Formats: sequence, structure tokens, C-alpha cells
Amino acid sequence: MTQTSTTPDDEIRSIEADAAPDRYARGWHCLGLARTYRDGKPHQVDAFGTSLVVFADSAGELKVLDAYCRHMGGNLAQGEIKGDSIACPFHDWRWGGNGRCTGIPYARRVPPLAKTRAWITLERNQQLFVWHDPEGNPPPEHVTIPEIEGAGTDEWSDWSWNSVLIEGSHCREIIDNVVDMAHFFYVHLSVPRSFENIFEGHIATQNMSFTQRHDVELDLDFGASDNVSRSEASYYGPSYMIDKLWSETEAGTVETVLINCHYPVTPNSFVLQYGVMVKRLPGMSAEEANGMAAYFGSGTEKTFEQDVEIWKNKAKIDNPLLCDEDGPVYQLRRWYQQFYVDVADVTEDMTNRFEFVIDTTRSAAHWEKEMAENISARSDSLNEPVA
Repeated sequence: MTQTSTTPDDEIRSIEADAAPDRYARGWHCLGLARTYRDGKPHQVDAFGTSLVVFADSAGELKVLDAYCRHMGGNLAQGEIKGDSIACPFHDWRWGGNGRCTGIPYARRVPPLAKTRAWITLERNQQLFVWHDPEGNPPPEHVTIPEIEGAGTDEWSDWSWNSVLIEGSHCREIIDNVVDMAHFFYVHLSVPRSFENIFEGHIATQNMSFTQRHDVELDLDFGASDNVSRSEASYYGPSYMIDKLWSETEAGTVETVLINCHYPVTPNSFVLQYGVMVKRLPGMSAEEANGMAAYFGSGTEKTFEQDVEIWKNKAKIDNPLLCDEDGPVYQLRRWYQQFYVDVADVTEDMTNRFEFVIDTTRSAAHWEKEMAENISARSDSLNEPVA
């Protein structure tokens, strides 16, 4: 009878995974393009484990309230905008943008306690944001959304905008992409040439240069098969990324701004949104610029579809096993944790400046070789005679 002994070298790594936090991140969250909400109708947005109603007052200023009327629970998003108030469809109680009841048509007076929650809003870059804080504090002055130069001007296209509900995943999954260098090749068929991360305060940055190859099966072609593109992407808080891209094409250098943002619906679902705008090249009409933005947007849609397919089938893992060429996953998650604790519990290691550069020399060479072999094999299969 042969006996085997178990040593540390024989230990099998187990996946550790805690339940998703039931708390929602503190910070600014984008609800989409502002113009969406200026159609004279109330809009329901399911977010942060509840429902909100968004409406524009008579001056066009966007207001956000809790959706359910504090009188008898009617859904204000199914009501009407009357003047500067939203009227409940159940009993016509009127609610102003500041959360106070402005009138009850059938009553002699409004109860002094008739007040609902009004959300702090910000309109920037032609987008609407709400501030969420479990402690109820207003946003600090230094925590804001930067203005994107060119947004809303004739030099740039209009926003091409999309959104999709992701169910069964916590929104941390998308945040991990900030440091996940290798997935850009295996999931998106990009070859990173340089890769750097910088975390400081409430901002997490990814600087990357890459080549993008054409893939027939996925119909991905950004017009820059062998040219190096450059990306400077930063999350401003837990959920809003501005990604500035420079891509070489036959027509010249195309400057693009990609918005990658989300807001949580439940602890295990979120709405992913992405928008693209393109700077007009010399001689390009506004219509052509909008078409190019839509084209880049469709490419972005395909890349997110690839991510979503991974998220739907992967396991949640709190203790990923990493190699030298992987990015600083644990440091990023420590940075991200600052948005899920009380302000008093934010520690220096969550906000101190941290920089990390990956040496992509070996990985890029390997991926180029692998891609060349795949292209050659595909070409050979296409040229095989039909029996």
C-alpha cells in the first residue's frame, strides 16, 4: 500500500468570495444624456435598490426625487409634470424639485411633514449625474466630474449613447478592467504595447498604447490594424470613466472620447452605459462626424458584449491568483473600497498615490506571434479548394 503525504506544495488554491456588499458606492453616478429627460415626461430610473423619478421643471432644470409618493405610495414616474412639480397619479399630490409637497388640490393645507427625498444633481458634459452617499453627506468640492473640452461644440460630434442592464454581477467586475492588461488581447483582440496604472485620491487611471487587429468573425475593425493607438482613461469616483483615445487611420489621427459609466440597480445588477464622441477631421461634416461616432460606438458595443459574456459565466473571486504581468488588482480593489465605507473609515492606503507599470515586451511579442499564426491559418482555410 502506497501512502502519499500532503505538503504545502500539494495544496490546492481555493476561490474565496464574500457576498456582494448590500451598500451602494458613495459618489457621482451618471444617469445618461440630459436631453433624454427633457421631453416633458417623468422618467423612472431604478437605482440604489430603489426607484427614482427624473423630470424637468418649467425652466428645463432637471430634478430627481424618490419615485414613490410619501402619501400613499403612488409611482410619481407614472404621473404628470404640472408646472414645476410632479403630480402623483394616485391622488394628485404635487411634489417640487426640492422634495417638498407644493400642493394637494382637494385639501385645505399641506401637512408640515410632507417632504420626500430630493437627490443632489449635476449636469455636465451634456449628461445628468446624481450624488449618492449612504451617510447623507453632500459631495466635497474636490470630488466632481471634470468638464470634457469640446462636448457640445461644433468641433466634435454629438454623443452616440447606449445602455444595457447587467444582471448577476456586481459592478466591481467592470472596475477590474482598469488593471487587467491581458484581457485586452484574449477578450478584445488588442495588443497592449504599454500599460500603466496610477491611483490617487478618488481617481484611478489607466494609460495604455495598443494595436488593434481586424477580426472577421466579430467584425471588429477600427481602421488601425498595425498602427499604435493611445488611450488615457480615468475613473472619477466609483462609476464614471472618461477615456481619451487617439487612433491612426488612413484619414489621419482620430480623436475620440469614450464614456464608460454605470449605476447600481441592486447589489448584483447594474446599468452599464457607454457614449462616444469624435472630433471632426478637417473637411468633415457634422453628419460624417456623427456617423464616425456611431461607428466607433458600434465597435465599443461589441467589446462590451464580449465583457458581458465573460461576467455572466465567471465566478466571483476575492483572492485572484496573479502573475508578474498581471496588473495591480489588489491595489485597485483597495482604492475602490473607499467608496463603500464611511468617510471616517477611509484609510490612507485607499487614497495615497500608487503607480504601477507592466513590462509588456514579452507579452506583446507572444501575442503578435500568436495572432500572425491565427491569421495565416485562417487564410489557408479560406484558400482550401472546395471538395
